Amino acid sequence: ERNQADVSEAKSGRTDLIFLIRFRHCCLLRNQRCLLAYLYDRLLRIRALRWEYGSVLPSTIQFHMSAEEVEWFNQYKKSLATYMRSVGGEEGLDLTQDIKPPKSLYIEVRCLRDYGEFEIDDGTTILLKKNSQHFLPRWKCEQLIRQGVLEHILS
Repeated sequence: ERNQADVSEAKSGRTDLIFLIRFRHCCLLRNQRCLLAYLYDRLLRIRALRWEYGSVLPSTIQFHMSAEEVEWFNQYKKSLATYMRSVGGEEGLDLTQDIKPPKSLYIEVRCLRDYGEFEIDDGTTILLKKNSQHFLPRWKCEQLIRQGVLEHILS
């Protein structure tokens, strides 16, 4: 507002204010660039959260996000889900699985809290109770490991 008032005065003949107007304008442009860089970095971090935690964010993380960021996360989540359904045949392709190449197809896991019944592809149902250990397909367990339900036991 002060800059606009000075511009009006400069138009009416005060040429000594031109340097001040330019300086303020450059400061405003720099602040705008810094703000846009900060917002872009936050969006990149929010996008990475989708890959790390899955489609549901922990409440502790969501607490620190603005309403617009939560809305952007939900739109990104829907967009990613639509894309994953469109590739890989009729079942789709889950791109969030196997972010790092697996060393083995089956892993030994320990259940950290009661989860209930868990069904694997061959139709077998496993009861996941606290402190129980199981030998399960890696790709079925990765999401539960990220959510903190299971723990990978390294031998």
